[in-house]
Amino acid sequence: MHLMNRSTDPNTAEMVSKASSNTHWQQRDLRHIWHPCTQMQDHETIPLLPIKKGQGVWLEDFEGKRYLDAVSSWWVNIFGHANPHIAQAIAEQAQQLEHVIFAGCSHEPVITLTERLVQLAPPGLERVFFADNGSAAVEVALKLSYHYWYNQGQPKRHRYLTISNGYHGETLGALAVGDLGIYRDIYSPLLLNPLVVPAPDCTGLPAEQWEAASRAAFLHMEQALAENHQDICAVILEPLLQCAGGMRMYHPVYLKLLREACDRYGVLLIADEIASGFGRTGTLFACEQADITPDIMCLSKGITGGFLPLAAVLLKENLYQAFYEDYNKGRSFLHSHSYTGNPIACAAALATLDLFEATPVLDHNQIKGQRMEDQVQALRQHPHVGDIRRLGMVMAVELMADPQKDTPYPWQERRGLKAYQHAIKRGALLRPLGNVLYCMPPYVIDNDEIDFMTQVLMESVEVATGVAL
Repeated sequence: MHLMNRSTDPNTAEMVSKASSNTHWQQRDLRHIWHPCTQMQDHETIPLLPIKKGQGVWLEDFEGKRYLDAVSSWWVNIFGHANPHIAQAIAEQAQQLEHVIFAGCSHEPVITLTERLVQLAPPGLERVFFADNGSAAVEVALKLSYHYWYNQGQPKRHRYLTISNGYHGETLGALAVGDLGIYRDIYSPLLLNPLVVPAPDCTGLPAEQWEAASRAAFLHMEQALAENHQDICAVILEPLLQCAGGMRMYHPVYLKLLREACDRYGVLLIADEIASGFGRTGTLFACEQADITPDIMCLSKGITGGFLPLAAVLLKENLYQAFYEDYNKGRSFLHSHSYTGNPIACAAALATLDLFEATPVLDHNQIKGQRMEDQVQALRQHPHVGDIRRLGMVMAVELMADPQKDTPYPWQERRGLKAYQHAIKRGALLRPLGNVLYCMPPYVIDNDEIDFMTQVLMESVEVATGVAL
């Protein structure tokens, strides 16, 4: 095949000029691509943001403008864009082994990664099942938890129990155990029907009241378990932090009480740490703050530092043993993905774990998280800020029409969108969740970058509400 030499092409200058234009890439994109979680008609008036490259916490478009990635590109990037250590590990692995079928085969990166995950995870999680992404990990956990009871001779234990405002992904099984109507309602005829109890939402409460509020909320969970445990195969929830549900937070005591109750009633506990894992909440895994071990823990997002899709489902040995039997007994767990245990993704994950070991990342994050919170304290006096909350490296500011009456802004007003548009103009990528503006930056952010990010956040509050401090 003959490839044109661009250096001798008379149209090269014109091509290069077009390629350096954001408009050129916007037009090419919108001709064919359907973006996720997007009403595509919006892009008739709201420009798509074409990104050429990234470095550290910064993204750069085709015209050279930079944007601070305040949302870690959907919460996946933890050690910065184009991190050289992770990039080098990927390059080296790609020249060694790019992929191999994971049924009947194995390889060094996945074996080493499994060993390191088991060492780092809460004690008792001894087995690892790999998948491709967060939703896929939840699907594995749901199927596996029901199948466990089936193999135990209890097929009637087929219901799931969860808390309100939760989100676990958008495949049908994961969607079914979530509780966000914007994603779930239209598909409800296709979905399982879980039991849902009120979440231990500590929004609007001072930190010293979080424990009491979480204890009080647990009474609903206790009652649901007492009345329905014979039908329940598992409880599934996001530990400490409900991300897509508006960055809602609660106290670790709820997890401790839940672990005790699940043991008491003989129900499995699934911890969805897809977003909260790998340091987001201040510890490597959120469950550590309650000193508990779930029966199943789902991991993804930050596991590869934001480079490649990968998910891991960690589980206790007794679940594994319930499937370990002569093939003719029909107890195999027949679930697979073509790219399960991909060597390049595993190499990225190993490099990410190296970076956690190289420096006291979590200690540094505590200082950075506190600085984020300190920088926006003036917003507590804003008449349309209902709450400012933080957990580890996640900080959220909730906009309300009338905080005194707990009156939200109508969603049709799209206040968050106004904040987003202002931030883009100023050089920061904020992607609010409705009327909740939040910062969840890569861990490599420095103090000056924190100050810039929080300044843009405060300006965005003023623009979105139409009220200056």
